[in-house]
Amino acid sequence: MKEGDSAIDFELKASDGRTVNLSSFKEKKNVVLCFYPKNHLFACPSKKVYKMAKSVISAYSDIVSTDSVLFAISVDTAKDQKKFVDEYNIPYLHLSDPTKQTCKTYAGLNIAGLAKRFTFIIDKQGIVRKIFHDIDVENHGKEIAQTLKQLN
Repeated sequence: MKEGDSAIDFELKASDGRTVNLSSFKEKKNVVLCFYPKNHLFACPSKKVYKMAKSVISAYSDIVSTDSVLFAISVDTAKDQKKFVDEYNIPYLHLSDPTKQTCKTYAGLNIAGLAKRFTFIIDKQGIVRKIFHDIDVENHGKEIAQTLKQLN
């Protein structure tokens, strides 16, 4: 998938138990999809997940003020997503992709079969407007908010 493409619809279970369909936001909200490998890994990637979450949390009010919704997506189960969201008091939903299909379609999978760390910004018409490939986990929340402000 590349910038300018139509976003491909998906249906995934959220950390709060609801089912989320991308298409339900069309004509209503911009959508931010933050793909990442996994919540709890024994090594550096786990620290990156937490740093990125902290960065996004710090900019969350700026992000949602742009008439946008944000989701984090990994191959973790919905139960594991809920535990992670509760543990770190994360204000946005995490989506579970245990079949890896949505992760594969959007971000691609790494050699371990986990989602690559990419963020997609999709406008209200369902068009991919920005893809972040090389993510600075400590400043990513600000980058997302700035891009959304330019989009509006």
